[in-house]
Amino acid sequence: MVSVIRHSPRSLAGNPWILRQKPRRMTVIIGLFILSGCNDMKHQPKYRPLDPSPFFSDGRSARTPVPDTVARGQLQLDDALYTGKVNGTDVTMFPFPVTAAVLARGRERYDIFCSVCHGRTGDGQGMIVKRGFPAPPTFLSDRLEKAPVGHFFDVMSNGFGRMYSYSDRIPVQDRWAIIAYIRALQLSQDASLSQLPEEDRAELQKKMAGENQP
Repeated sequence: MVSVIRHSPRSLAGNPWILRQKPRRMTVIIGLFILSGCNDMKHQPKYRPLDPSPFFSDGRSARTPVPDTVARGQLQLDDALYTGKVNGTDVTMFPFPVTAAVLARGRERYDIFCSVCHGRTGDGQGMIVKRGFPAPPTFLSDRLEKAPVGHFFDVMSNGFGRMYSYSDRIPVQDRWAIIAYIRALQLSQDASLSQLPEEDRAELQKKMAGENQP
């Protein structure tokens, strides 16, 4: 014979095994609810890119942004900075201070993107010109030395002649840094010794004296 031991509800409530099972069951139940919710989200009605839609008259699910829509992070309120123009006219001043760091950045970007055509000194005799490509205008000409800085920004942004736009390759800040370096190249061709800082002037005079010795 098998004896059956009956437990009162009070004794079961304090049983450690029973207490351990309740949290486990609740965890399983909560997990099932979460999984069922994720499954519903995965299979909910939605449109994939280029799916047709009978809801709109043109049959497209993708909608054209409303006029004057601005993407996040693309609110470009400074015309001088982002277009190089103010009221349709090329700006003559840089939109931010030109520091030594800006010039160093401009030189680096110029050597990468510009020197192959315009040459390291801006004379328009870059490597591909030496290999037969038509030469671009020299930056050292009187016309471009007098051109406003906004002109260079416009050309880099929109292209000019055989030169295509670099707006998708060179960020706005780097375009201005390159222009600052172009101005430095232009100045370097006609700068007098008196315009150099005292330390640089003394070093250059020392080198010149050494070259003149027999």
